[in-house]
Amino acid sequence: MSRPALTRPRGDFGRSCTALILHGPLRPRIPLSYFEAPRYTYKAPTHETCWTKLIRSKGVCGMSKETALRKPNLVRRFFSLLGPGLITGAADDDPSGIATYSIVGAQMGTAMLWTAFITWPFMGCVQFMCARIGMVTGMGLGDALRRKGPRWLMFFGALALLAANTINVGADLSGMADAAEMLSGINSHVYVVIFGIAITYATVRFRYHQIATIMKWLAAVLFAYVITAFIAGPDWGRVLRDTFVPSWPKNHAAWENLVAILGTTISPYLFFWQASQEVEEQKAMGRRLLVQQEGASKREIIDRKFDVGTGTFFSNFVMYFIILTTALTLHRHGITNIETSNQVAEALRPLAGTLAYLLYTVGIIGVGFLAIPTLAGSAAYAFAETFSWKEGLDEPFRGARPFYAMLIISMLLGVAMDFLDVDPVKALFWTAVINGVLAPFLLVGVLMAASDRKLMQGQPSSWLSRIAVGVITLVMFGAAAAMFIL
Repeated sequence: MSRPALTRPRGDFGRSCTALILHGPLRPRIPLSYFEAPRYTYKAPTHETCWTKLIRSKGVCGMSKETALRKPNLVRRFFSLLGPGLITGAADDDPSGIATYSIVGAQMGTAMLWTAFITWPFMGCVQFMCARIGMVTGMGLGDALRRKGPRWLMFFGALALLAANTINVGADLSGMADAAEMLSGINSHVYVVIFGIAITYATVRFRYHQIATIMKWLAAVLFAYVITAFIAGPDWGRVLRDTFVPSWPKNHAAWENLVAILGTTISPYLFFWQASQEVEEQKAMGRRLLVQQEGASKREIIDRKFDVGTGTFFSNFVMYFIILTTALTLHRHGITNIETSNQVAEALRPLAGTLAYLLYTVGIIGVGFLAIPTLAGSAAYAFAETFSWKEGLDEPFRGARPFYAMLIISMLLGVAMDFLDVDPVKALFWTAVINGVLAPFLLVGVLMAASDRKLMQGQPSSWLSRIAVGVITLVMFGAAAAMFIL
């Protein structure tokens, strides 16, 4: 026998009061639901409701609120789906990546073009797995990994990430400053300080949705390298052959270049950034509590898969044309020993023309503004999640001081590196090699987290994506071992 819908006071007096309320003159003023037992059942807002709320408050992708709320056409829908996946993919082609791909093209010619088609699906699977962890758990990657292992292990991992990212930040700033010096003639040390202060201020001052919008537009700078490759006048017959017919590495230098490519395209800092930006996206939609952030709808997962797939394709598309450009210019004319960014750009001027020189130089500066906040931010996220600090680019400075302190420390150390006698291109290249060695160990932890049904709220990664990430983990272990053995 089910309980009555109303909870009534016991006793004669109670029954009289209840009858008076239910049937007397007060009845129209008090709804029956007032007497029902309260039910506290949380219902997460739908994807469409949160998305519409975000559009009404802030617009999307640089569009006004009025434009975004109109009936979406195909182009507007396409750009509205692009978010953390596109930003992360574009940030992968940072000055470190540009230098690495330039070295590969100069040393190996077009023999390594095939790697772009191998790294794209693997990079996409890895980044989507990290995105899924952030979407489903409502936690960053560091927080998720901490629940799968001891805190001290995560501390050393975060420390290693901070060291690698700081070297990368310093080398990226040097590359940007060298490019600016070539264009203006002003000493590069001045530009290092200016760029460092500007990037730090913008990252701390602006909120997440403002930073994300700026980063999306900065990604367009990477098309400069696609144009540069066409200016160089490629032999498309040979290019297509080296693109679709892989050439097996035959010596230590070839294996070293392969590990550098893998370490640049599949980098540890991208794992942390991708997962953390998923949490930032949910906060921007109004889901500020962990219970609101846990779980993801099928529509949200499909949309993010498209976003990550597009971003990783764009990243490898640009990588392909950077290798092609230096292969058609530097390698063809016997210039294989690259020591500075100036040398790459200056070598392009007589070989491919002034326009190619300008595009290459401006591209380094533009992509540096996109990538450096990603590098410094990912290290700050890793430390904050390891020690359970309040973190996020959407948080005010006073509310997340330790998080912003780590970000500022990484930037300051990167600026200080420029005043040391360090070759930026060589530092960038070896940073990529170090990332290629460290990434497979981190991927093991990502696989463990993504396969845990309890941690993933009953939405673990599919067996197909786990197999793909497992394969790339073994490939990266094997390539790193071959580099040291051969």
